[in-house]
Amino acid sequence: MQKCENCNSPFSWSKIFKSFWWTYKPIECDNCGTKHKITIFGRFTFVAMSILPIWIFPFFLSPFDNIFGMPDIGVLIGLIGFLFTPYVVQYEEVL
Repeated sequence: MQKCENCNSPFSWSKIFKSFWWTYKPIECDNCGTKHKITIFGRFTFVAMSILPIWIFPFFLSPFDNIFGMPDIGVLIGLIGFLFTPYVVQYEEVL
């Protein structure tokens, strides 16, 4: 989980998750007030874990012949990835 670069106070999962909903809104540390913004690599990580599985699984990796089940599984994998993204995205201190 990402920590503040100034005071090493960890950010909560919900605080990072909420920052995704508002166009990568910067996160402010509760302890010292330092603002952090998501890095470009963090944005790519977010997309790779949440949106790409929805597109890749049904068209390329599907072991099923059922056309209706494939998108559902892709969305499920994307949702799981979306819930794990706060653990892997990277933030940097705003100067």
